[in-house]
Amino acid sequence: MGADVGTKERRAREKEVLRREILSAARELFVKEGYQHVSMRRIAEKIDYSPTTIYLYFEDKEQLLHAICEETFTKLVKQFEEIVTTTSDPIECLKKAGRAYIEFGLRYPDQYRLTFMGPRQPRVGDVNFDYQGSMGEKCFLSLRGIVEECVRNNRIRSLNVEATSQVLWANVHGITSLLISHELFPWVNKEELINETVDLMTRGLRP
Repeated sequence: MGADVGTKERRAREKEVLRREILSAARELFVKEGYQHVSMRRIAEKIDYSPTTIYLYFEDKEQLLHAICEETFTKLVKQFEEIVTTTSDPIECLKKAGRAYIEFGLRYPDQYRLTFMGPRQPRVGDVNFDYQGSMGEKCFLSLRGIVEECVRNNRIRSLNVEATSQVLWANVHGITSLLISHELFPWVNKEELINETVDLMTRGLRP
């Protein structure tokens, strides 16, 4: 009985290791060669496995890309949750979340490109558009919850929470994507730029 349990646990670990190896290879190839140009066979070749093995874990490229995006959002959600639980002032919490988002993108530019600047964005009516219940939705709802808390505590004006949350996300996404995609632009000191972005983002919302 104990040996059977040990064997199952070992196999589960081995499966998880291979799954992560597939994801890592796919992420690297999608960024370097372009999502449209990478086949499941190409991913299999990179890790010296047969395409059949890859299909045991992911049915197609879209599922692979989705898994990469979910993994990225999960990391960001964890950061937001930690900020919320360790910061009592809602407006300070909002600032920290904005900064964490930008710094996250700069720390993981490949994941950020694929997730937020990706090769295939879902369209209305797309059967593969599974935003509801995804980690992407949870990530946005974390930001929205911080905005709601700011309104509830009169730290910002009473506004349309949904619209305000989307505007704030657009702001931090804009500067993050620009810093990643336009590295040769003569940016001011990044720390100064991030501070100014976060300050301007919250200053106009105050009562």
